[in-house]
Amino acid sequence: MEYVIELCDVTKCYEGFKLDQVSFQVPKGCICGFIGQNGAGKTTTIQLILDIIKKDGGSIRVFGGDMEKDGPALKERIGVVFDEMGFHEFLTPKEINSVMKHIYTGWREDLFFDYLNRFSLPAKKRCGSFSRGMRMKLQIAVALSHGAELLIMDEPTSGLDPIVRNEMLQIFQEFVLEENHTILLSSHITGDLERIADMVAFINRGRIILSGDKNEILENHGLMKCKKEDLQTIDQEDIISTRQSAFCTEVLVSDKNKCRQKYDKMVMEQATLEEIMIFYVNRSLGTA
Repeated sequence: MEYVIELCDVTKCYEGFKLDQVSFQVPKGCICGFIGQNGAGKTTTIQLILDIIKKDGGSIRVFGGDMEKDGPALKERIGVVFDEMGFHEFLTPKEINSVMKHIYTGWREDLFFDYLNRFSLPAKKRCGSFSRGMRMKLQIAVALSHGAELLIMDEPTSGLDPIVRNEMLQIFQEFVLEENHTILLSSHITGDLERIADMVAFINRGRIILSGDKNEILENHGLMKCKKEDLQTIDQEDIISTRQSAFCTEVLVSDKNKCRQKYDKMVMEQATLEEIMIFYVNRSLGTA
């Protein structure tokens, strides 16, 4: 299998926070959802991949190359969308086009204006007056107009209304259908990733605690429901963490089929990515 992004034991230390031996791989042609609560280390990891900040340890390879040594050539192949717009607010999309064609050798002016039309973005209006949704669309238009093979996006759908979010998710899906394009999409909106991601990497408190094929993760995990007094009959090795409600105890298990047979009198339900994330976070906090 060919990997577009490879992280191995990547470490970055700050006062009060440590990115601790982060390892995961993003295969070519897939959408990888990078999930975790705010402050978990998603943005730090993305900045390390893009060589915006320097790692303290480990290795990072993008398209098989080293961003520290081959950054300019590799960045030609990467489109980036951040949570905040990276353009001066007094610029218009038309002026941004003039700037970008001198930055990227593969810049396609015709494609950029096609995206402006598709996204209903006025070419001569200052982008400082754009809504949040329009700003994100402008970033995506730029990212898709220089022949990028990899999109790296940090919370691109956060704070957007459902209609705009749906439009963006469709654009991301169209992108990966063309020429084995790849996306690393950081988000805490797990519903979006459950819809479009092929694989997920889950980071919590600076450590990767779960990564792999999204469908396999959803298929393997389950929410088992039981009475509080029956909790002691479940082997601790089968329990990720638990959650109490007014009516029952919910137990997240990582081997749904085994536990369904082992505890055949208990109700087993499908777990969502959001529930899986919450239960793993609660386990790390010692609250469940």
